[in-house]
Amino acid sequence: MKSLTALAFFVIVNLAGVVTLYGQESSSRIAILPFHANGIDSVYIQTAESILRTEIGKLGTMDIVSQKRMLDTLEGTACWESDCALALGKKLNASQVVVCQLSPLGEKIIVQFFLVNTPSNSVILVDEATAPKIEDLEAVMKRIAQSIVEHQSMGKSAEVGNITPAETAAPLRRATLRNFGLSFGYLYPQNGTYDHSGRIFVMDARFDYELNDYAVGMLLGLRNGFASNLYGMYLLSRKDVCPYVGGALGFHWVSPDNSDGFELTASTGIRVMHTYNFELVFNLEYIYSLNDYNDRALVFTMGIL
Repeated sequence: MKSLTALAFFVIVNLAGVVTLYGQESSSRIAILPFHANGIDSVYIQTAESILRTEIGKLGTMDIVSQKRMLDTLEGTACWESDCALALGKKLNASQVVVCQLSPLGEKIIVQFFLVNTPSNSVILVDEATAPKIEDLEAVMKRIAQSIVEHQSMGKSAEVGNITPAETAAPLRRATLRNFGLSFGYLYPQNGTYDHSGRIFVMDARFDYELNDYAVGMLLGLRNGFASNLYGMYLLSRKDVCPYVGGALGFHWVSPDNSDGFELTASTGIRVMHTYNFELVFNLEYIYSLNDYNDRALVFTMGIL
């Protein structure tokens, strides 16, 4: 009796392990079906599919079903419908399946894609993107990969650095990483001999350039005198709401005491509508002037970049 109990326990434990393993595999595997296209050179199709596979692998943590295994399972048949994709996902033990179709329209390439979820037997994402010309497929595929990994539509997955050529042609979408802006606000003296004891109106002009997750630039400001500095920021997001932290080094001609000196700045703030051609900027700085009076102040500004 004891031996039968032990055997039953052994079987149950192993079955539970198999079920758990199956669940883990299924929840961490994605299948990308061969692209369906008409009237487009097969070399371009294969390149676009390869870019999508690479980008999903870079952005996500899921295992990608190999192309060979995919082709072996298809056995020469075509699949670009949701029912077929769901059935194929179950055969491949994949929790998600990507289906992508490329259609030429003049010089443009229309890329339609959808993502199915095998466990729930449902389509969880349907969208399309446009490549103005065949060379733009690289940017489009990278953006589609972002949408698939984040389970978001193309509009919601926009980030600085992955705006597609078709989007830059649309009104307001960001087309450059160079920025110019004006900000207005107040300086609040903390120490030193500023002319006023209360807040002081300030105005800044900024010129900067974004480098991946950073922005570097120059500030010219009227701040109870004239200030000029070089600054750097670490951008905490590439989305439309982008917090940042940074610092600056420059020179401040403080009036009316003619107490000039180098100035150190620590800053933080937020850029809103970061993927558009203009952004709203809310900036808070602590400035420390290395002059005879050790002038210190908080500066809050807001403006358009």
